Amino acid sequence: MAHIPSPHPVATASQHAQELAALELVQHPVVKAAHTEVAETWLSRAKASPAMRERFEAAFEEVMFSAAMWSSNQDPLHPRVTCITRLAHPVEGRSVPGSRWGIDNPDTVYRVVPISGSERYELRGRVGEGRMTENYFTLWNQHMGTVDVLDGRRMHVEPDGSFVVTIDSDPAGDRPNHIRSDDTAHELYVRDVLLDWGRDDPNSFEVHRLGPPPSRGRWSLDEQAERTAAMMAHFADFTGKLSYGTYKLPPNHFSLAWSADHTGAMRSQVYVAGRFLLEPGQAFVIDVSDGGAEYFTVPLSNIWGTTLEIVDRTGSLNKAQSQANADGTWTYVLSPEDPGVHNWLDTDGLGEGILTLRMAEFPEGGPRPDLAATGRVVDLADLDREVPHLRRVSSAERAEQLAARRASYLRRLPEGSL
Repeated sequence: MAHIPSPHPVATASQHAQELAALELVQHPVVKAAHTEVAETWLSRAKASPAMRERFEAAFEEVMFSAAMWSSNQDPLHPRVTCITRLAHPVEGRSVPGSRWGIDNPDTVYRVVPISGSERYELRGRVGEGRMTENYFTLWNQHMGTVDVLDGRRMHVEPDGSFVVTIDSDPAGDRPNHIRSDDTAHELYVRDVLLDWGRDDPNSFEVHRLGPPPSRGRWSLDEQAERTAAMMAHFADFTGKLSYGTYKLPPNHFSLAWSADHTGAMRSQVYVAGRFLLEPGQAFVIDVSDGGAEYFTVPLSNIWGTTLEIVDRTGSLNKAQSQANADGTWTYVLSPEDPGVHNWLDTDGLGEGILTLRMAEFPEGGPRPDLAATGRVVDLADLDREVPHLRRVSSAERAEQLAARRASYLRRLPEGSL
């Protein structure tokens, strides 16, 4: 196991203990039975192409392990901080599966904390040396609707980098970092978005439930197994609906849309959802004008809700990882084959998949009028004519790009990837 700097904001002792416990949980008979049933149901509904069917087993393992991790931290009387959507990694000599699901954002460290509106909590933590462009503490109800939000980028932080976030149903009063809960409060969903993978640092924090000791102990293994089985079915159903909605759209076409405040979408972001479908020898060229957004990302995923290869391939590119055009716009070439340009969205050999472009952190007053995102199919042989302005890269430069990408990603996965 790799040496992990202590304390690490993500690879904590608590996180590792939860991951090892989840490995045992997925062996429970109730969970194993659900695993089989959910797989059969999902496959029968998805009507996947042969190429997507080949990706099912690996993606399904991640989605189901994410359900095990998430469901094992749903008790507001015994809250912990759980990091989800991690890649597969070793812990104490054991292989921990990845936990991506729901068309995740590869730039984001996602953490969840169970919350009850009748309880009081504090998050005590510390910001990293590299403060993030985007960081939100979102209190959800049971349906992923927003109850309250704290903007972590603008929260009060002490000179030593420490912070305290309070969570309860009372007004903030003189508490600077307060999230007000109510009787619908269910969970705190924390997004730490790393624009510059080599510089930005996730926040470190722990949760403390205040007040008298809990009125009961933790759920038994059998009780937990029932909750995990239910969440496995929910995750598959949720992701299936996302993919179905995207696949109802015509291929190789997308349009801008403001996010709605439901199903986990973030307030005030702009999302672009679409799907690509390419013949051999084709590429999808994407032109973006960010409307003044400090942050945007262009990730690719399969229909099972897991992003494509993001460590050793450019299955996603964000604003910091991309080369801008001379006029400040951005152009990407999405293709299974290396087109020899810096802004290559690598489909990992797939001719089809899902694209979800996210934009955030706009100027006060919202996006500029030039906000736009368009795409077109071109032949790879015609790239020099279609996108003559794009920076070309040699094979050696591509190798350097990917080596830097891996090194910067492993800052948040110090255990190493499998």
